[in-house]
Amino acid sequence: MSRIGKNPVNIKDITFTKDGQNIKVKGKLGELEMVVHPNMAVEVEGEEILVKRPNDQKENRALHGLTRALIQNMVTGVTNGYSKSLKIVGVGYKAELKGTNLFLNIGYSHPIYFMPPKEIKLEVPVPTEINIKGIDKELVGQVAAKIRSFRKPEPYKGKGIKYSDEIIIKKAGKTAG
Repeated sequence: MSRIGKNPVNIKDITFTKDGQNIKVKGKLGELEMVVHPNMAVEVEGEEILVKRPNDQKENRALHGLTRALIQNMVTGVTNGYSKSLKIVGVGYKAELKGTNLFLNIGYSHPIYFMPPKEIKLEVPVPTEINIKGIDKELVGQVAAKIRSFRKPEPYKGKGIKYSDEIIIKKAGKTAG
């Protein structure tokens, strides 16, 4: 039995609806929906959701834990939300919010404009920090990775856009002989 898949998901303070293989989770921050794989059975017992699998085939074992984790991420998203923080390192590198769009000056000859999806909220408390917030964990991580990809941290000086908890291991430069 999957150690993750057998754990129940607590649905206190949210609205959970199931229509065939479609699942909707509605909470104080918003609403998310997902289509569950046909092999997985999602059952509601009281204030808990249980995910069950039909047999112990390899595919079903993998889907068991995945389905439960995705449902848990949806429940956490609509109750607490998710956020990621990015830091910009480099002289003259800065971020600015113009409306909902992000304006980045990160050492290129041109500025970079980034238009986030409508479900994502960007914040720039200081010009060298970007906060990404939303209810969909996958989308928050994807937007953070996309912004980071504009100028990944380089290993010699550490300049670029990095996650706030990321540690950049610097390499030694050339030494004159």
